[in-house]
Amino acid sequence: MAVKSASKFNAGGSAPSSGSPLPRKAGRVSQINHEIESKEAHCEPKPEGFFCNTHQWFRIAAARTASAMGSPWTFAIAVGSVITWALLGPHFQYSENWQLVINTGTTIVTFLMIFLVQNTQNRDSRAIHLKLDELLHGVKGARTSLVDLEDATDEELEALHQHFKSMRSKKSDADVTDEPGEVDE
Repeated sequence: MAVKSASKFNAGGSAPSSGSPLPRKAGRVSQINHEIESKEAHCEPKPEGFFCNTHQWFRIAAARTASAMGSPWTFAIAVGSVITWALLGPHFQYSENWQLVINTGTTIVTFLMIFLVQNTQNRDSRAIHLKLDELLHGVKGARTSLVDLEDATDEELEALHQHFKSMRSKKSDADVTDEPGEVDE
């Protein structure tokens, strides 16, 4: 199925009738964007200041730090630091202070990185869930009961897992025996 460009939609957010669900959803997305923009236009401007911008600052810092920490250069710097520390061992006679430097440094970096990486993971996970929810809403015949599945209990998730597992085994059994059959939802 070919994806149509957003420029083919008229200003009202509706799509030309082509029989494809994609243009309808793209129109819905532009409608949602318009609603968000109109709500923002009616809101009072937020006061600027350190505490008001903490979430925005942290989000940007976490994303940039996570991106930088995943680069090959950062890994090379970390390996170089450990090698330098190890080579300085004989000079400091492998003292407790020499060991304390690497232990303290790695503990502090690990402690801070946990929060930054977790923040980035939470944002990525939330964005993926929203995209999947939008796809479930946009695909005709999809079970919209799967929307917000991340809020389900562990027992509900396990029951759903077993349901899909049985569907998969029924399908593979039908494929092996070459018997026509329909897989239940």
